[in-house]
Amino acid sequence: MELSWGRRYVAVEPTHFRVEYVINPFMDPDDQPDPALAMAQWRELVATIERHGGTVEALPQREDAPDMVYAMNLGLGLVREDGQSHVVMSHMRYAERRMETSSAQPWFAERGFTTSYVGRDGVGAHLEAGDAFAFGDALVVGYGPRTEELALKHLATELGIRVRGLRITHPGMYHLDLAFCPLDDRRALVCPAALDEASAAALLELVPEPIVLTEEEALTTFCANSIVLGSTVIMPACPDRVRAQLEEWGFTVVVVDVSEFHKGGGSIRCLTNPVDVEIGRDLAVVPGGEVVLPQV
Repeated sequence: MELSWGRRYVAVEPTHFRVEYVINPFMDPDDQPDPALAMAQWRELVATIERHGGTVEALPQREDAPDMVYAMNLGLGLVREDGQSHVVMSHMRYAERRMETSSAQPWFAERGFTTSYVGRDGVGAHLEAGDAFAFGDALVVGYGPRTEELALKHLATELGIRVRGLRITHPGMYHLDLAFCPLDDRRALVCPAALDEASAAALLELVPEPIVLTEEEALTTFCANSIVLGSTVIMPACPDRVRAQLEEWGFTVVVVDVSEFHKGGGSIRCLTNPVDVEIGRDLAVVPGGEVVLPQV
């Protein structure tokens, strides 16, 4: 069955995108993105999403927030059981990005979203939404480099859902969205090398039919950092063997070049934030919440 979410996206127009500091292994201030090319690539991505049935709403980028273009990490967008759209705002691990939410929160509120925080101003725990995906009956959340383990408990309790935690250990796949891409209710792109042994085993057990990516594929092509609209997979690149399996399953692969954004450590998923995951449909309701961690 196709994913029921991933049709409504929020993005940030890259008017001030640059590499100003180093908070991941891909960033090098001596290798700056070309502003005109980055804008053209972003616009082509938005147009591609819209051609394939999705919608994109764009926030303006703060001049002092060069990484704000990676909109996936602004917050976790959900639709509550009563139909109310809600965003759990991220609390970034690195101070260089924390100002992004002070612009994103009122933008969401003005458009009818309610908002909340798992951690703010050093209280609670770090949460970065690029670590969280609905899959199966739960919110699958990577923790370690960016999101803290404590955030999983806050999410489960606040939202009344099941949260499955996976420990990320690879420095180059610091968000789960670089190593995991749900394709439908049974299939996903998975890179076990991003996780510790117990978490890799737990993820492979959770996904009935995975396409297992090598470490090299995940790091050099960013192919797990893709989005899915029905049977269309929009990818920054697609290794031949991955394309063959996707097409055998009936997916159509559409490649969009966003290589300028790889200089900041993100790709298509990082640039797009789905806000249409529904509690009660995509995520099981669990009174009081529940956190499930891998068995070591």
